[in-house]
Formats: sequence, structure tokens, C-alpha cells
Amino acid sequence: MSTVKIRKIVTCVEEIYLEMGKTIDPPTRRAASIAVIENPYAGVYQEDLEDLMVIGEELGSELGRRCVEALGIQPADAQSYGKAAMVGENGELEHAAAILHPRLGKPLRATVEKGAALVASNKKRGPMGHPLDVPLGHKDAAYVRSHFDGMEVRINDAPRANEIMVAVAVTDSGRPLPRVGGLTHDEAEGVDGLK
Repeated sequence: MSTVKIRKIVTCVEEIYLEMGKTIDPPTRRAASIAVIENPYAGVYQEDLEDLMVIGEELGSELGRRCVEALGIQPADAQSYGKAAMVGENGELEHAAAILHPRLGKPLRATVEKGAALVASNKKRGPMGHPLDVPLGHKDAAYVRSHFDGMEVRINDAPRANEIMVAVAVTDSGRPLPRVGGLTHDEAEGVDGLK
């Protein structure tokens, strides 16, 4: 990765086997990969955020690939995805937006194949160890309610004041025991990103 200065990458997998006394078989599985990077604009106002957009493009591919590998699935078997970023105290929310929005989505979609739906996102400012919620939605059809979800991540020593924590999450399933109706994963067409 050429332009981004990475201090660390943390990848984790959550597997839910039991919910409300009911066995989840197969288990609900979510993976998140989080990069802790230097914020090149910490403490200064920068009009042109192109460098952060390039970083977002690089991280979309790298973090998405790590999630798919951590789940041990083929890219086409990914069902939902999401992205989030938290800037340290010397950053601004627009730094997180520059990483997440213009270019991170396209390479992430490539790592999970297709990805017709918008990638749910979240951005915030926080101190070291602060939780970051990565929202999740079905990768091809936004109306699949069983996949409206989220994954909380945190790293005890990040983000430092001059850092940004960038997270991508991918799942191979929806929520455990979904029962609020709506379109199902198997019914989704994934043509327009909605149904």
C-alpha cells in the first residue's frame, strides 16, 4: 500500500452460536478488519482531500479482502458489508468522509463480488479505545431487513490524536433469528441495489 502510513491492522471474526436459548446453525458470522493510519491533515485545515480519497481506495480493497479471508468464504458468498471511520481528536469528520465516500466502495464491492447496494457507513471522532459501530446492510439489495445489522469494534490504543481508524465489516449471513419480515436473502435479485 503505497500512500497510506499504517501503524497496525486488526482483523477479528465474531460467530454467534446461541441466541435467546436457541441454537444458531450455521452460526451468524461477521468479520471486521480495522486499519489504524496516520492522519496527514491532523491539526490543519486542508481544502483538497485527494490524498485521503486515495487512501480510502487502497483500504477498501485491502480490508475487504482480509474480511473475506478471515471468514474463509468465496467472495460471492459474502452477504452484507459496511464501513466506518473514527478520527482522533486532531482530525475532522470530513477526513473520515474523504476516506469512506468517494472511492472506498468500488474496491470493496470487487472483493465481495457484485455489491449492487450502497455500503452503509458511519463516521465519528473519538479517543483511544472508543467504540466504533460499523453498520451493515445486504450487499446487493437494501430491502433485505434480516441484514440490517452492525458490528462494534474497538482498539485499546487507537485512534491516537493524529490517527484515523478505518474499519470494513463483511458477513456471510444476516442477524441471528431474523423475524421482522421483508425481502429475504434468497429472494433478493440484486439488480437495482434495492430489491
